[in-house]
Amino acid sequence: METADLILTGGTVVTMNDRYDIWEPGAVAIRDGAIVAVGPAEEVAREWTAREVVDCSDHAIIPGLINAHTHAPMTLVRGLADDLRLDVWLIGYMMPVEREFVRPDFCWLGTQLACAEMIRTGVTCFGDMYYYEEAVADATAQVGMRAVCAQSVLKFPTPDATSYDDGLRLAQDFIGRWRGHHLIVPALGPHAAYTATAEMLQECARLALAYDVPIHIHISETAQEVQDHRAEYGMPIIPWVKKQGILEAKTTAVHCVHLDEGEMHTLLHHGTGVAHNPTSNLKLASGIAPVARMLALGLNVGIGTDGPASNNDLDMFEEMRLAALLAKGVTGDPTALPARQALAMATIMGARALHIAHLTGSLEVGKRADIAIVHLDDLHLTPRFHRDPDSIYSLLVYAAKGHDVRHVLCDGRWLMRDRVLMTVDPEALRAQAAEMARKIDHFLRVREESILSKLVAISGVARERTFEVQVKVRLADDAGVLTVLSGGELPIVKSSRRRQYDTYFLFDDSDRSRLRYREEEMLDEAGEVTDVRYRLTLTTDAKEREFPHSILLSRSRFDAPANRSLRFYREYFKPADELEVHKERRRYHIRFGGTDFAVNLDRVTHPELPGFFLELKSRTWSAQDAERKADLIGELLQIFGVQEQELVRREYLDLAREAVERKT
Repeated sequence: METADLILTGGTVVTMNDRYDIWEPGAVAIRDGAIVAVGPAEEVAREWTAREVVDCSDHAIIPGLINAHTHAPMTLVRGLADDLRLDVWLIGYMMPVEREFVRPDFCWLGTQLACAEMIRTGVTCFGDMYYYEEAVADATAQVGMRAVCAQSVLKFPTPDATSYDDGLRLAQDFIGRWRGHHLIVPALGPHAAYTATAEMLQECARLALAYDVPIHIHISETAQEVQDHRAEYGMPIIPWVKKQGILEAKTTAVHCVHLDEGEMHTLLHHGTGVAHNPTSNLKLASGIAPVARMLALGLNVGIGTDGPASNNDLDMFEEMRLAALLAKGVTGDPTALPARQALAMATIMGARALHIAHLTGSLEVGKRADIAIVHLDDLHLTPRFHRDPDSIYSLLVYAAKGHDVRHVLCDGRWLMRDRVLMTVDPEALRAQAAEMARKIDHFLRVREESILSKLVAISGVARERTFEVQVKVRLADDAGVLTVLSGGELPIVKSSRRRQYDTYFLFDDSDRSRLRYREEEMLDEAGEVTDVRYRLTLTTDAKEREFPHSILLSRSRFDAPANRSLRFYREYFKPADELEVHKERRRYHIRFGGTDFAVNLDRVTHPELPGFFLELKSRTWSAQDAERKADLIGELLQIFGVQEQELVRREYLDLAREAVERKT
């Protein structure tokens, strides 16, 4: 008779091996962190003795669950900005908070908190992608869990890298230090196709192959992502990342919500794993992945929670149940994704998707002892039927809850016994997380009070205060202005034609802020569009100073490129009111009195305003300079033959608002 360190006996052993063996009563013997025997309880007892024997009657002994995709440190931003679209949530809130707070200590604390939560719901292994992944790996190893830890690499600056070159160096160093660890599998995490360059992905693929480590990458999460990628590259995402060599590595493609049939076959051909994240995809309205079809083709599809900020928990029992129900609902087939397959996705198939099935995912001799023991004797699990041996899968997937997990081992080490965490202090974590939440709350509270701060958080803003000396004139027609401009008295440096579509966001803050989103079409002589530009301009309704002839030194302005949709800005800034102004503009840059001026000849088409408007503008940076330019504008008004009664003291926004109010 051989001696083991531990025998778990008397429970229903759900192996999740290739034959889906179930032993009831069964037993599992463990020595040196590995499974050395598994089978009927009587057989194991005849051949093995142990220093410790645990009676698991009325329990299921199952492989530790595998969370195929998460961002563990994001426990610290759980519930921070819910019920938003993915782009607003990510660009408007997550990334600004991450830039401000994400450091190694943040990642270590958030990971420990995540590990504690996952252990309590039977998870022994997870696939992670985040910043400062070495801190994630260290926190995970100290707790005693298993993880595939992917160091994020993005094409723009991140909390831990100023460029993707820095990110690649960081990833390479991380892999070098952690490769061969008994719990941690280091990996590369190129975030997504839309946050990468071709060169970046090629280098990630090269490193992954050179070091024989996995790649973890978000793929086709939203329809917009897929649409934008096709528009830019002329092909779907999967063929494009394949072209960069990503699929040659041991890759896990995360989300895969919007794949076509050909892309699924490509993933299958390359042995790429898929991480399905049903709750996150629903919560962010990204869609429902075609999981039933993927499984039918033979793809290894694991289940992930995604980060706690977009789920908002790490309970794999919830995720299993939802994955099964979604597949049935979306296909209209109640036999799609049965309970046994759902449990496989959360265990052995998840291990295959992460390319670690040789280590974990099933209860088989030679694999590491990653085990969850689930209590089955509670009201919501009563009664239990034994006619069909597969009914245990139904019980675990459709009825069991995360809090039914009684004991957890990873690598043969107890992580939880009788619901008590053995390797982490939950009370200390709770106190530290509360303090971090207080700091983040303060940061966002201050930011939300300022439209400028919100703009700076998401854009490359020209933050210098700029002023314009300007005047606006209302004219019955444009003939007089065109005659002057064509007469040669005012040298024209250059001219252009354009159409401007302005959307003004109006706010009730103390500055009475106005944020203008401008879509501007540049036109050729035939009136055809040659270019389109997008810009954000933040102003207030206050004027700094008024000069003679109603020439105004305008309010300060802050400019930023508008690289997001109008819908994004509307949902992110949440204005109190909104107004559109459309106009056709002829712009002339002239030189007068040794000074550059812009001459705009405008016709407002929406809401339609009668006549034309002449604007004379010049940038200025000092009061003395403003005085001089105001005098020059006065001279220009005389040249254009403008009368005092033709001057307009209001902006287009105000004129448009009056026109709308008159109509209503």
